[in-house]
Amino acid sequence: MSEPKITPEIKSRDWRDRWYEIIFEADTRAGKTFDVLLLIAILLSVLVIMLESVNSLDQEYNVPFHYAEWFFTILFTVEYVARIVCARRPLRYIFSFYGVVDLLSILPTYIMNIVPGETQRLGVIRALRLLRAFRIFKLAHMLSEASELKRAIWASRSKIAVFLATVLIAVVIEGATLHLIEEDKDSGFDSIPESMYWAIVTMTTVGYGDVAPVTPLGKLLASIIMILGYSLIIVPTGIVSAELAHGGEKSKHGRITTQVCPECMREGHDPDAVFCKFCGGQL
Repeated sequence: MSEPKITPEIKSRDWRDRWYEIIFEADTRAGKTFDVLLLIAILLSVLVIMLESVNSLDQEYNVPFHYAEWFFTILFTVEYVARIVCARRPLRYIFSFYGVVDLLSILPTYIMNIVPGETQRLGVIRALRLLRAFRIFKLAHMLSEASELKRAIWASRSKIAVFLATVLIAVVIEGATLHLIEEDKDSGFDSIPESMYWAIVTMTTVGYGDVAPVTPLGKLLASIIMILGYSLIIVPTGIVSAELAHGGEKSKHGRITTQVCPECMREGHDPDAVFCKFCGGQL
């Protein structure tokens, strides 16, 4: 019986699969080592950007900072290209959450050479890539909790939208009323948008103090808004908490694996899953 013929296509697929396992997965020693080294590089690159923003350090170590930034940018560019080459569905990776973050983490340095300015400091978006630590260090229970929280927020979207619409209407009415009362009192309520700004700051209990009513009626209305703000600020928390409790009763709280689907690039699969529950692709 003749042995199966190994075609160039099979060799290419095997090569891609091996590198896919190293770059996208953390279940092997090589994959985990790659991801840990990548996390260290991300931390160092973010540290360089932060230190570069200190004027005294930037003046003294401008050249080392410049070379370090380009080193990390080139390193992440090579990694980004390698991910595209290894992915079975490159466009799925490019337009996935991590794919967009990976691209945005290298663009600022290149844009710096086209558009004058300190655009490279936008590279701190690389910190988002540290979210991969949950997968790398097999913190699957945290991934399960994160998935449950995301599900609860999405399930509460209609209630939250109604709440935000109510708050927006209240802010418009309060802003217009304060503008009418305080318009001629030189207290900062010169227009309805500025008065709405004050209403938002007051309702959220931030209270900058840059704008404040001076008339008795204005102060009375401000007191009502403050009390209203304290009563409203807890509503979104209650909505999401109720949905979390309701979802906890329905779910089995099963653990999820850290495997990434090679077809749709999504995570969050059950440990015994053979096919992706999002796209149906084989894991």
